[in-house]
Amino acid sequence: MQIVQYGHPVLRWKSKPVQAINDDLRNIVREMFELMYAAKGIGLAANQVALPYRLFVVNVTADPAEIDEEIVFLNPRIRKRKGSESGEEGCLSLPGLYANVDRSEEVILEAYDLNGEGFEMELDDLPARVVQHEIDHLDGILFVDRLDPEERMKLEPKLLGFESDFRKQQALGSFPSDEVIKKQLKEMEQGMKPKPSV
Repeated sequence: MQIVQYGHPVLRWKSKPVQAINDDLRNIVREMFELMYAAKGIGLAANQVALPYRLFVVNVTADPAEIDEEIVFLNPRIRKRKGSESGEEGCLSLPGLYANVDRSEEVILEAYDLNGEGFEMELDDLPARVVQHEIDHLDGILFVDRLDPEERMKLEPKLLGFESDFRKQQALGSFPSDEVIKKQLKEMEQGMKPKPSV
């Protein structure tokens, strides 16, 4: 498992709900936390590790020692939004890229945990921003899509660079073709394969 970068088609994939909680899923979640910490991140969605499932992990402290701060969100849904504020965001799939993004100031979110228990959270400030960013991932939306056209244009050279790097890696055989990746994602959704080959 690895964090994929901009250009990988999974980042534009609309995730499917998690159907079963089992050891495979628990292992995926643990590995996602480890990858997130290694990359100094505070949130990571399944799409970002080439998995088509509706789940993400968060620890706003970014500290692996703060286990109490780890939250797993399965099949999350924002039930209510309030207010609006702008704040800087980055993304582990777009390393080194930052921009101010408008988000709801407060959100009420529903999800399930790894025990299959439903829960509701009322969030504001950074936690609210993180969950909105991660839910966007699950819908195939990146933070750069939320920028006004002028701001987005400023980042275009870097985005094209990411895209070019990914295509080079495909040409070298590090990643299969887009068609093969999409086929793998569909197979994973149907439960035929638990993990991608890359």
